[in-house]
Amino acid sequence: MNIVVGVGDMKVSNDPDAVLVTYALGSCIGVGIYDPVAKVGGVLHYMLPESEIDPVKAVKNPFMFGNTGIPLLFKETYRFGAVKKRLKILVLGGAQILDQNGLFNIGKRNHTVLRKMFWKNNIIVDFEEVGGTVNRTIKLEIKTGEAIMKVSGTEVRKIPWI
Repeated sequence: MNIVVGVGDMKVSNDPDAVLVTYALGSCIGVGIYDPVAKVGGVLHYMLPESEIDPVKAVKNPFMFGNTGIPLLFKETYRFGAVKKRLKILVLGGAQILDQNGLFNIGKRNHTVLRKMFWKNNIIVDFEEVGGTVNRTIKLEIKTGEAIMKVSGTEVRKIPWI
């Protein structure tokens, strides 16, 4: 059963029949985390790096921003029994899609906020594919932890992270 993670959204599950999927990550970042022992996984699809851009929106939808969505993703998986040291982490997106001249660099800024947060919290990424000018889709199977990436709607690859 596919559970869609929309833009500015997060889903966490321990249902073995669930497959978390988020589509068309362009400048947005998709963070997938999985605990292979607890069989708990989560996916976050955030749009912007920092909630200070719009504090009112951040209160209504903290998953829209990296600095508020990322901690909530981890906390929610812990609630389902995940343990930080067992977590496998993948990061996709951060492309330069609509901003061809790099004026705003949203993709790079989205990636930078994640890297800073992970560095401060001693979190190691197991698989990462960011940047470029393509969009990416992630599918995460809760039963096995298998993750599939689709690039620009065509190329499909199993992610080597578990």
